[in-house]
Amino acid sequence: MESVLGNALRVFERHSGWIIWNLFLAFIPLALSFWLFRRRTNSRSLLWWLALIVFIAFLPNAPYLLTDIIHLIRATRMGYSVWIIALIFIPLHLFAILSGFEAYVISIINQGHYLQRQGKRQFVLPAELMIHLLSAIGVYLGRFRRFNSWDLVTEPGNVIAITFDDLTSRFPLVVIAITFVVITVVYWLVKQITLGILLRIRYVKANNDLLE
Repeated sequence: MESVLGNALRVFERHSGWIIWNLFLAFIPLALSFWLFRRRTNSRSLLWWLALIVFIAFLPNAPYLLTDIIHLIRATRMGYSVWIIALIFIPLHLFAILSGFEAYVISIINQGHYLQRQGKRQFVLPAELMIHLLSAIGVYLGRFRRFNSWDLVTEPGNVIAITFDDLTSRFPLVVIAITFVVITVVYWLVKQITLGILLRIRYVKANNDLLE
C-alpha cells in the first residue's frame, strides 16, 4: 500500500506539480480583490493604484488554468493505470481548474460590487468584458509566448513589443478571440452558480436569525 501511494505521489509531482504553484498565482488577484474592492473606505491612494495594477497583471493566471487541461491529456497518454488517472489526475486537475476559475469569478464580482458602490453600475458589464479581453490576451501570452505576470516588471518593453506584434497577426487574434468567448461564457455560467449559492446562504442565514 505504501509503495502504491508513494508511486502515486511521484507521478503527481512529475506531471501535476504545477497545480499548487498555478493555484497560488490564481489566488493572488482574489486576495487583492477583497482589499481593493470590499473595503469600506473609498480612498484611492498610490498603494491602491499599484495594487490594482498587480491585480490586473495576475488576474489572467486564474482563467489560464483552463488551458492546463493539456497536462491531463498528456498524463493520460503516459501509460499509467486507469486507477491513477481516475483517482489522482482527473480529480486534482478538475479541482485546480474549477478552483482557479472560481477565484477569477469572485474577483470580478468584487470589482462589480465596487463599481456599484461608486454609483457606476452602468460600467459593470463593460468592465467585465474588458477584463475578459485582457485576460484572454494574458492567457495567450502565457500559453504561447510563455510570459509570466512578473515579466511586465522585469522586461516590460519586450512584453509590450511582442503583444502589439501579435495583435496585428491573424493567428494570435483568432486564438485570443476564441479564448475571450470561452472565458466570457464560462464566467457567466459560473457567476450565476456562485451568485445562486450566495443568495441561498443569505436566505438560510436570514431564516436562522428570525428563528433565534
